[in-house]
Amino acid sequence: MAKGMYHYVKQAWKKPNILDLRKRMIEWRAGNAVVRVEKPLRLDRARELGYKAKKGFVVLRVKLKRGGRRSSMQKKGRRSKRLTNKKVLKMNYQWVAEQRAAPKYPNLEVLNSYWIGQDGLYYFFEVIMVDPLRPEIASDKNLAWLSNPANRSRVFRGLTSAGRKSRGLRNKGNRAIKIRPSLRAHSRQGK
Repeated sequence: MAKGMYHYVKQAWKKPNILDLRKRMIEWRAGNAVVRVEKPLRLDRARELGYKAKKGFVVLRVKLKRGGRRSSMQKKGRRSKRLTNKKVLKMNYQWVAEQRAAPKYPNLEVLNSYWIGQDGLYYFFEVIMVDPLRPEIASDKNLAWLSNPANRSRVFRGLTSAGRKSRGLRNKGNRAIKIRPSLRAHSRQGK
């Protein structure tokens, strides 16, 4: 049986051409941290996550530094055992990328995002953003929910797919008792 175009695009991204990707990433490294792109690089993934080629959609490429999050070293007032400055970030990189993209376009909402590459220094993600006030979006039955004021700033509340994954909300049942509705809310229940 014949397959559609998106099937082959998806297969190509499972084993991408490393030389082409490396050339692209050299250019991306030299550019800014958040760059608006004309169209998605991974069209199949963007379409799966809700992207449509119509007015009201914007795609941003976000460059994010890899590695641990370290604070500056304390100068005095601690014994050497307590001088550690390593921080473990509880958010995944994809969620951080979405949060960095959102303030660049304050009138848009983050719909979703996906990975497009990584090298020794950076992760690269594409973030799909939508203008909820455009009539094309408000009249689309699959996207009209974004026009509701309750869905403003959803990326900062951990409501995107990457945010929900980072908060542990992909788990269900007995394993997820302590993470719903949130870790903070659960810890306050006994008080």
